[in-house]
Amino acid sequence: MPSTPEPKLIAGNANMPLAQAITRRMSMHRGVTLGLVDTRVERFNDGEIFVEVFENVRGEDMFIIQPTSNPANDNLMELLIMSDALKRSSAKRITAVIPYFGYARQDRRTKARTPISAKLVANMIVESGIERVLTMDLHAAQIQGFFDIPVDNLYASPVFALDIQTQFRDFMEHVMVVSPDVGGVARARELAKRITAPLAIVDKRREKVGEVAEMTVIGDVSDKICIIVDDMCDTAGTMCKAAQLLMDNGAREVHAYTTHGVLSGPAVERITGSVLKSMVITDTIAASDAVKATPNIRIIPTAPVFAQAILNIWNGTSVSSLFETPTLEPIYEGQFGS
Repeated sequence: MPSTPEPKLIAGNANMPLAQAITRRMSMHRGVTLGLVDTRVERFNDGEIFVEVFENVRGEDMFIIQPTSNPANDNLMELLIMSDALKRSSAKRITAVIPYFGYARQDRRTKARTPISAKLVANMIVESGIERVLTMDLHAAQIQGFFDIPVDNLYASPVFALDIQTQFRDFMEHVMVVSPDVGGVARARELAKRITAPLAIVDKRREKVGEVAEMTVIGDVSDKICIIVDDMCDTAGTMCKAAQLLMDNGAREVHAYTTHGVLSGPAVERITGSVLKSMVITDTIAASDAVKATPNIRIIPTAPVFAQAILNIWNGTSVSSLFETPTLEPIYEGQFGS
């Protein structure tokens, strides 16, 4: 049976609002109504995941939208089982759209007798029948090399740059980009270059995982509007301590831009009680009610860039063009206010 002239999207339970937003954007671009493939994703009493696809997908170009966020194991298994269902239903090609790639922090052996879980997950994804991965801001860029299939890694910094230039348009000469650690300098430098701002670094030293022993600022942040940029914020401990340190060093105010708002445990409470004037996250991870209700947390949509990336992959055109401001501006027109 010949395939339909449109890409087909299917979604798990990890972030249904984002999946629906992507289909709406794609419908607008294509001028036709695109919806998610009718699917049943449920669990047996013992927690086993079951997937049933109710539409014919033979010969179709399929895109599974499923971040592997909390609960990471359940969402990962949903992704793998959905891929297997599509593969056994003779889909032509399966692309996994994973806005947030779980297990990315386990990208190397930090000590003896520890796993490289990111590589294991990559192997599982490939073995399930997925032929391409589309993600955003991998915690470690080298994870792309863990796959033997193409991996398109989108970046949030071009979108953040557009937002910053709108929100701080009257104060851009005072803006300074700050990396919360030495490992994130490349990410922070990229954003600083886009908005023509200086760069500072918070050097942190950990005694053990999740606990910061000492932090120092490299650079003069006096009277600056500091913007901390990071790829993810989990418990927000480091972020809030870095913000306080910047204020103690004379910063005028501190804001944070982070791609993946994991925001687990005491994160929301810490952010609410911190000196952070605002924290901007994206919707790669579905926001909890507590996050949505927090006054100093703002959410930027990623559906526009993911929808365009999916269409570019489907059309066989460039995905890297989405890293450029002239390409992104019309995609995000009206998103950041006047």
